[in-house]
Amino acid sequence: MKKTLSIIGVVAFCLAVNSSNAQTPETTQPVSTPAPQTQTWDPKKNPTVTAITSKYEGKYLTARTASTEADIFPVIGKYESATNADAPAVSIALDAENKGIVWIEGLPQGRIKAILKRSPSTYKIPAQKTEDGKEVAEGTLIFDKMTNSLSINIGKAFNDVDPAAAFAVVAEEPAPATTKSSKSKKTKTVQQPKPWIYTGTKLVVETAAMN
Repeated sequence: MKKTLSIIGVVAFCLAVNSSNAQTPETTQPVSTPAPQTQTWDPKKNPTVTAITSKYEGKYLTARTASTEADIFPVIGKYESATNADAPAVSIALDAENKGIVWIEGLPQGRIKAILKRSPSTYKIPAQKTEDGKEVAEGTLIFDKMTNSLSINIGKAFNDVDPAAAFAVVAEEPAPATTKSSKSKKTKTVQQPKPWIYTGTKLVVETAAMN
């Protein structure tokens, strides 16, 4: 009898232990996450990069500014002449629709147009009739950017091969000798009008410095 009771007591003790273990909640260990690492390497502070870039400091070229209409078409602007009293103030402007054409104002012939033949500033003046009804002969217009001077020849045909030939000084040829003859016939010679020449200097517009 005593043996039976001892067995029952052992069984009851085991059941009590299992019951207590079942009621105790299991605790979970927190999972640790690694701390983010900060970037400490700076390419600008790299000794090799610094050694290379230091050779070119102060030698970098600045970007070129965009070209203006005056840069592309240097003929446009205002001019004054010390030799042409009949054209003291001349101005040249681009055509509103065709940039290959310029309009010249201030000449005694009136407002006339010229057509770009050689960039940047060699123009042909075509034979034309002005708004005032004046007939204008063919001619040449050349602007020299180096000397800032304008040359116009009206009355001599444009030379496609050498436009500057219109302004070459040519010595006048002597009149042909005549022989006396009782039956000589008088011939009427038609003299061509002398070309009209203009020379002027471009007025430089100075821009005020920004404070």
